[in-house]
Amino acid sequence: MNTLEQKMNDAIWIAKELFDRGKATGSSANLSFLHDGHIYITGSGTCFGNLTTESFSEVSFQGQHLAGIKPSKELPLHKLYYEKSEEIQAVIHVHSFYATIFSFLDHPDKTDIVPDYTPYLKMKVGTIGLVPYAKPGSNELFGYFEKAAPFSDAFILAHHGPVVGGTSLMETFFGLEELEESCKIAWTFQHT
Repeated sequence: MNTLEQKMNDAIWIAKELFDRGKATGSSANLSFLHDGHIYITGSGTCFGNLTTESFSEVSFQGQHLAGIKPSKELPLHKLYYEKSEEIQAVIHVHSFYATIFSFLDHPDKTDIVPDYTPYLKMKVGTIGLVPYAKPGSNELFGYFEKAAPFSDAFILAHHGPVVGGTSLMETFFGLEELEESCKIAWTFQHT
């Protein structure tokens, strides 16, 4: 069932898993999902390790705050991802180690920066674009993301971390995990 309660439970479980696995630290990560045309996004300053239903903000698709706590400052990035495709129903952004460090390398093709040493990255996520660095939560960053959005399926914000969208929260979680694992494999292969 895709009730709001089920989506909220999935979001809280996913966040705790990412926190426990060391892929989200402190209060720096954010996730969102769509329900009945509204965006539910983790609030500003929330921690993936202890989210509750009160940790979410409800926002209209136009960006108007409707209920709950103050939304994450990276709400515009999530909105841009949803505008990319009607198939996108959830977005997760973390600062995981290997995806972030992989963004420091030189990448000739900025629309597909992670090699597919295994078949699963392309199967589960697709191409991974690199978004140029700008201060987190800044209009400059959102502008860079908007320019990059049409050319890749998921993204790594340079010196910042991955952003993955999917058709459900669980698919998005699986994609984020696959991206981090693929970056770990690529980094290890290139540096041994």
